[in-house]
Amino acid sequence: MNTNEQFDLIIKDSRDLFVKKTKDYGTAWRILRLTSLTDQIFIKASRIRSLQENKTQKVEENEDSEFIGIINYSIMALIQIELGISEKADLTAEEALIQYNLQVDKAKTLMIDKNHDYGEVWRKMRVSSLTDLILQKLLRIKQIEDNAGQTLVSEGIEAGYLDIINYSVFALIHLNFKGK
Repeated sequence: MNTNEQFDLIIKDSRDLFVKKTKDYGTAWRILRLTSLTDQIFIKASRIRSLQENKTQKVEENEDSEFIGIINYSIMALIQIELGISEKADLTAEEALIQYNLQVDKAKTLMIDKNHDYGEVWRKMRVSSLTDLILQKLLRIKQIEDNAGQTLVSEGIEAGYLDIINYSVFALIHLNFKGK
């Protein structure tokens, strides 16, 4: 199975969870500011790092579900950038899914382009390194948010979220397709 197929399978699982949660909760996340979404992603990434470092855990969770959460929250953030923040849950489930798929297409295109240029070097990385890169991207995004979105020479917030999605997909590929 090649990277594009693996990407699609990982996103299918993430999308399925997004659809189910949208049925349960609607699009209540539309009221969240970018800073709140960034913090939610930061919590998930920090939890993954804790799972990777601690020998015992008191709450039964695994890295897979946390990486899927990171993907979905990052896509929500990209939708918020695209549509703006709402005062209410203003998208239908169908509209939310259309927006979700548009952001996935952006992430996949970026992944294909970077894999072409970098030669899929991520396959030689450890999941823990991908986790650290996600945390680093989040700290950069937080700094840009604290600077009111202004950068001098750096990529913006949207690029950071797209990278976080792809790093999370890569981690899930490592966790789910090792040796396959």
